[in-house]
Amino acid sequence: MSVEPLLSLKNIKVTFGGVRALKGVSFEVNPGEVHCLAGENGCGKSTLIKVITGVYKPQEGAEFFFDGKAISAMTPTLAQSLGIQVIWQDLALFGEMTVAENIGFQYAVNGKYGLVDKRAIEDAAETALRRLGVSIDIHLPLKELPIAQRQIVAIARALVGEARLVFMDEPTASLTQSETDYLIDIVRNLSASGVAVVFVSHRLAEVLEISDRMTVLRDGALVGVFPVEGMTQSRVTELMTGRNFDNSVIATDHDGAQVVLSVRGLTRPNEFEDISFDLRRGETLGITGLLGAGRTELALTLFGMHRPQAGEIAIEGKPVRFNSNRDAIRAGVAYLSEDRLSLGLNQPQSIADNLVMASLDKLLSGGMISPAKKASVVSHWISALGVKIGTPDDPIRTLSGGNQQRVAIAKWLAIGPKILILDAPTVGVDVGARAGIFEIVRKLAAQGLAIILISDEPPEVYFNADRIIHMVEGKIHGTYDPRRLSLTELESAVYA
Repeated sequence: MSVEPLLSLKNIKVTFGGVRALKGVSFEVNPGEVHCLAGENGCGKSTLIKVITGVYKPQEGAEFFFDGKAISAMTPTLAQSLGIQVIWQDLALFGEMTVAENIGFQYAVNGKYGLVDKRAIEDAAETALRRLGVSIDIHLPLKELPIAQRQIVAIARALVGEARLVFMDEPTASLTQSETDYLIDIVRNLSASGVAVVFVSHRLAEVLEISDRMTVLRDGALVGVFPVEGMTQSRVTELMTGRNFDNSVIATDHDGAQVVLSVRGLTRPNEFEDISFDLRRGETLGITGLLGAGRTELALTLFGMHRPQAGEIAIEGKPVRFNSNRDAIRAGVAYLSEDRLSLGLNQPQSIADNLVMASLDKLLSGGMISPAKKASVVSHWISALGVKIGTPDDPIRTLSGGNQQRVAIAKWLAIGPKILILDAPTVGVDVGARAGIFEIVRKLAAQGLAIILISDEPPEVYFNADRIIHMVEGKIHGTYDPRRLSLTELESAVYA
C-alpha cells in the first residue's frame, strides 16, 4: 500500500542574479519519515528549505502539495500554520530568556491585550518537553544550558507550533557523540509520533543511522532519491561530490624528529589529570574521546587560556609558563577553536580583517598597519589554502563553512606557529570541504609544522593522524598507532 506524501514539490527552479540555485528539483517527504537532504555546501539545500517555508518564491511551473492539497503560493505564515518548522544551525534562541520563554514564545507574542500569560508559556513548555521524554528546568536562563540541551529546547519550540514536518539544519554540528546519540533518540521518538523530520547533516554516519531515505542535490540539481538501507558513506560521498575519496591510513614514524612540545604531568582539577606526551616536528597527534574527556580543556591550557595546577610544558626543550594566550602565541602556539562562529571568526568583519586578526604586529609600519603588507599577507594565504572568495573585503559570513574554516586556519598560519592545535576543525563543513581541510593539514605537517588534531569522530584521527591519544574523563586511556589497529577497534575503544 503506497503512502501519500506529506510534502511534495516538483520542478522547483530558483535563480539569483543569473545563477541557477535550483534547477527543476523535485522533493517529497512521507508522514513520520526521517528523510536526509544531502549535498555539499552551495548545492541548494538551504534554498530548497527556504522555498518550502515561503521565504523564497520559485519560478513559474513549480508544483507544491502539502497533505494532498495544492498550495498556490507558500508564505512563511502559511508554512507555520501547516506545521512546517525549521531548526537552523544557529538555533535562533534567546540566551537571556528562560527555557520556558524560549519554547512558549508565541504565547507571549499572542497574549490577549498585549499581556503575557506566564502560566500558558510554562504549560506549553512542560508539555513539549514531556512529549520529547526529557526533563529540563524550564526556569533556567537558556544561556546556562549546554548546546545539546539548547537543541532540545529548539525542537520543543517547534512542537509547540504543532509541527508536522521539522527541518533540522546541522543539528549535531556542535555535539559530542554521546549528545548526538541522545538527539537521534529524540528524532526517532518524533518519527514514531508521526512527525516527519528532514535531517541536514555533514556527518554521514549518523545520516545512515537515522534516515529512511535520502535526497541528494549537487550544484542545484537533483541527483536522485535513494533508500538508506544498504547505502555506504563512500557511496553517499560519491553521489554528493561526483568524486571518489581514498580513505587510507597516512601514519608515519617521527621518532627521529625534534620534540617541539613536551607535556609532563599536566593537571587541572575536574578537567584533566596527569597528561604526558611529546609532539615532534612534522607529526600530527590525534586526540579523541567522548563528552567530558577533557580534550578542549587540555587544548585551552596549552594555549594559555587556562593555567594548570600541576605539570610542565616545554617548547623545543625550554620550559614555558603561559599567563595568557598572548604568551602562547609569542611562543609559537596557535589554536583553532571548535566554535568557529562565535570564537574563531568575527562574522560581520571582512575576510581580510579576519585573516590578519592574530598577526597585526607583523603588519606594522611606522606604528600603523601597512595596507600593502596586509594585502600581501591576505593574498598569499588565500592562494596557499585555496580559499574561494569574491573579494577580500566581503564579510566572512558570505563564505561557505569550509572556506570560513580555511580562513580561520590561515589566520593562525600567518603568525608563523611552531605548534598548531586544531579543535574539531571540520565542524559544520561538508565532506568535500573536509577532504580539502585535511589535505591542508597533511601539507602543513610535511612542511614541518607540529599539529594536534582534536576530534570526537574516531575516523578523522584514524585517517589523518600519525598517533592517537584516547582520553576518558580527563585521563589518557590509551595511545594508538593507526597502522597497528583497525578503525573498528579504535571505535570500540572510544565508544566502550
